[in-house]
Amino acid sequence: MSLLVVGLSHRSAPVSVLERASLSADAKVKLVHDTLAAEPATEATVLATCNRIELYADVDKFHAGVAELSTLLAQHSGVALEELTPYLYVHYEDRAVHHLFSVACGLDSMVIGEGQILGQIKDALALGQELHSAGRLINDLFQQALRVGKRAHSETGIDRAGQSLVTFGLEQLTAGREPVDVWAKDKRALVIGAGSMSSLAAATLARVGVAEVVVANRTAERADRLVEILVASGTGVVARSVPMASVADELTRVDVVVSCTGATGLVLSGEQVAAAVAGAVGLVPSTPLPGSRGSAPDPVPHTPAEPDSVLARLVAAAEAGVRLADGGVARTIVPGADRDGCPVDVPAGDGRAALTGVDANSLELHGTWADQGEAAAQRQPRKGARSQVDAAPVRLALLDLAMPRDIDAAVHRIPGVRLVDIESLAEASADAPMAADVDAVRGIVADEVAAFGAAQRAAHITPTVVALRAMAAEVVAMEVARLDGRLPDLDERQRAEVTQTVRRVVDKLLHAPTVRVKQLASEPGGAGYAEALRELFDLDPQTVASVSRADAAGQAGQVDQAGQADKNDDSGRAS
Repeated sequence: MSLLVVGLSHRSAPVSVLERASLSADAKVKLVHDTLAAEPATEATVLATCNRIELYADVDKFHAGVAELSTLLAQHSGVALEELTPYLYVHYEDRAVHHLFSVACGLDSMVIGEGQILGQIKDALALGQELHSAGRLINDLFQQALRVGKRAHSETGIDRAGQSLVTFGLEQLTAGREPVDVWAKDKRALVIGAGSMSSLAAATLARVGVAEVVVANRTAERADRLVEILVASGTGVVARSVPMASVADELTRVDVVVSCTGATGLVLSGEQVAAAVAGAVGLVPSTPLPGSRGSAPDPVPHTPAEPDSVLARLVAAAEAGVRLADGGVARTIVPGADRDGCPVDVPAGDGRAALTGVDANSLELHGTWADQGEAAAQRQPRKGARSQVDAAPVRLALLDLAMPRDIDAAVHRIPGVRLVDIESLAEASADAPMAADVDAVRGIVADEVAAFGAAQRAAHITPTVVALRAMAAEVVAMEVARLDGRLPDLDERQRAEVTQTVRRVVDKLLHAPTVRVKQLASEPGGAGYAEALRELFDLDPQTVASVSRADAAGQAGQVDQAGQADKNDDSGRAS
């Protein structure tokens, strides 16, 4: 096994880099193809999620593999190699297996223990199978990762160590002041997008008790289908769909907005949110959404609101006092405070979820994460904002689960608006308490890594053992034929008895050595036993290779059948 993984994630890179380094569906396909075309790699697939991009490959040269995979990641992600390199991590052989198993169990997720990553790992395996880039190693690795992840969730309480990103985001919107179901009661919510993460958000909102869910999506049919699912969910929620062009009007009516689309630009700008809030309180009329999908043909470029704009009038109107969001997980402005001193986020610039009871075919893959910009590093410390919290009400709560972001980070300057986005979720989850079950899951991962390594090493010698036994059978056949020529008067019963005796002798002679060599090969450092066996018995390398190819082909057929079975029984997971 020469497994190599090169990647970056929310643990190694800032959000600004992750957004810029996102991969589209086409880019993932091209990346896998180019990886196979590179000399060091014989198998490959890519795991691209909301907060990680990882390229897995079976390579024959470590240093050449690292250099090639790093270059390809930079090339297809659109981030220069010299800029990307400081944030890349590299895992090899058993450490690479340990990393993927930890990812599958949710130990490496932004929210510890979340189960959505299993669907994304399954997608990575399906991509490799579809492109015929996943051979024996990638197939074995990713299938075992799925089993390890499921085992961790069934045998431990890792689910209690964290929640889904949606639930965690809603908890941050409440600022910990009240339970989510109390906070959500009788609220009206707008969900922008109808992909898997948006669908999960809509279902979660319905479950926690919002009175109404409005779904806006670029494709009306998908929005209508999601509405049908919500109405049939038994939660009693009122649900309806609207075109994207109606989002501006809906913003003036709703209390909560959750956005998660695959757009590469802003869906809601600061001016759009400011106009909606102002329209809701009668300051200015609401306006259409320039620059969003489904809006007017000539979108207005996004620029931060200036002091003499609608935002300035809102600040003046809010001097009587409004509720402020917790600076630890959201960005806000203090009413009446000096606007020049406000911490400002001005950016320069796919989550798969399990949705119980939802037809998987009705949901689409969450869009990729892309360019954010560089202003995050210029943000004022959140500690100063934390002291500015008061008890006044929030007019509009915004949860942005997209990457690149759907909602302009500058909306935190609008009084009465609370924004929670991926970056603030990452900061909040970093301080979340770890459950004791995490240790149990780490133990499971360690055991499974050892078992997987042993199985791979044992499998590596199997073609050599099969070739040895094939050679022995050929020797037996030749000697029996030779005996027939020397003793032509033997009857059938006698010939069969002689043949069986010779075979038993050969089998007994080979039994102990082959069993022992498999045991030794499964131990660390046992890779050389296959080569020793080939040398000792003068086995034809071509014969061993043909056995390996036949075994791999048979396994690939079983994998395809298993994958098809999974697709036929996948109604409980969003896709």
